[in-house]
Amino acid sequence: MPSERQYRHEITQFGKMLHHRGYVAAMDGNLSVRLDENRILATPTAMCKSMIRPSDLVIVDMEGRRLSGRRNVSSEIGMHLLIYQLRPDIRGVVHAHPTTATGFAAAGMPLSEPLVCEVVIGLGSIPLARYGTPGTPELTEALQPLIPEYDAILMSNHGVVAYGDTLEHAYMKMETVEHFAQIALVTHLLGRQQPLKDEELEKLLAARSKYQGSTSAAPLPLAVHMHSRAGNHHGMPPEPESSLKTRRAVRSR
Repeated sequence: MPSERQYRHEITQFGKMLHHRGYVAAMDGNLSVRLDENRILATPTAMCKSMIRPSDLVIVDMEGRRLSGRRNVSSEIGMHLLIYQLRPDIRGVVHAHPTTATGFAAAGMPLSEPLVCEVVIGLGSIPLARYGTPGTPELTEALQPLIPEYDAILMSNHGVVAYGDTLEHAYMKMETVEHFAQIALVTHLLGRQQPLKDEELEKLLAARSKYQGSTSAAPLPLAVHMHSRAGNHHGMPPEPESSLKTRRAVRSR
């Protein structure tokens, strides 16, 4: 397992990458790593992610109380803590505002159509959580039903959160979300989409266990091109029976 010093370096490195790729602006976004069962290493509030130094990071307990560090804890730490509480397999969380994906979130549109096989393998689909005021229980309440089932979530009128078994995998999932959002936007501009069919989705779901970086134990449901239904994750279509069977099989392992 990496040392705390290595984790500090990783957070500053990926913070710079977020800023350089335009996934955050000014002092937006936050990153964190689970150090152990009781401690989380996280970026502080009110700092540009490209300018953070390892010594600027703060350590908090699972209640969000600062244990060490001279800077203040981010008001959005509750979102990170909830993910770590609900997902014992998660060790890294990245929250950002990538332009295209956040545009979908601001338009009230999930990234739920199975248009690209790599996205289906790596993430399944990317739901949209209802709006919650940042830094308040509203946000965590909106995310709570979705965290166990997904590894990346659009947050209405806000941004994206992605998480993984390492901080690197969490960051890569953020890149995947934004790349897929750009592809989905092109299909909307072209005026047509060609979603993968049920039998194609079943093959891809079976291949997920062999896909490097897709190590989550959570069953990630797949979406099909059907009429949407109401719910916390707006616009998410009902799953095909084949996907439901696969999820039951995953849970029974």
